[in-house]
Amino acid sequence: MSEADAALPVAKTPRPTGTGSGRTRQRVAVVIPAKDESRRIAATVRAARAIPYVDMVLVVDDGSVDDTQHVAREAGAVVVRHAHNRGKASAMETGASVVAMRDSADRPPRLLLFIDGDLGETAVNTAPLVPPVLEGLADMSIALLPPQPGAGGRGVVVKAARRAIAKLTGWTPTQPLSGQRCLTRQAFEAATPLARGWGVEVGLTIDLVQQGYVAIEVPCELRHRVSTGDLRGQMHRAAQYRDVLMAVNARRMRGLASGFARRD
Repeated sequence: MSEADAALPVAKTPRPTGTGSGRTRQRVAVVIPAKDESRRIAATVRAARAIPYVDMVLVVDDGSVDDTQHVAREAGAVVVRHAHNRGKASAMETGASVVAMRDSADRPPRLLLFIDGDLGETAVNTAPLVPPVLEGLADMSIALLPPQPGAGGRGVVVKAARRAIAKLTGWTPTQPLSGQRCLTRQAFEAATPLARGWGVEVGLTIDLVQQGYVAIEVPCELRHRVSTGDLRGQMHRAAQYRDVLMAVNARRMRGLASGFARRD
């Protein structure tokens, strides 16, 4: 843990009392927002099901035009589907709502482990994200990925997101755009509604850390599909940059409004 991590407040989530066997054993739900991931989703689902404490793998098919929903279901996932593409934030919110409906009143709410649908067999390597949240050491854990072969970006969006988070919260993440995250139910609800588009991770981090929730980063050996340096990759990064700026500016304006209200 970095010095910045250590300086953060103690996690708001009390230490779970049921990490052992029995009725109070803490459970984890993996939520996978997915669009047109039929080639990789089966491997991702199967690997996610092998993560300790996971008793549910939920795929939110966000308006796919391929067989994502059918392949995911055959691999053992619970599947819900958006008839039209509504974006990652909406898929995450849908997934969390479905998990909440399946939680039991006499058991702790499931932790939410959000992962991307293109991780394939490496999805099982998100397992290290669970223990810090399970043990009450953090409210949100974020995966630190190793360098990805073939990535074509120059880090412009990452650097902009990192600077913005540091300025607004005092915490400087290494990989602010990482989508692999484990959260408590309490933390997730504190951050909703989520920022739209590709700004969802940045908005989530800002909202939680500003409220005193603890976020940490955990190294995970993951591999996913990368955006290359071609035109399509450049357009993807441009959309990312736009959405990150929108998420950051919305939170800056909210902070200014809050400051004016206090002075009044």
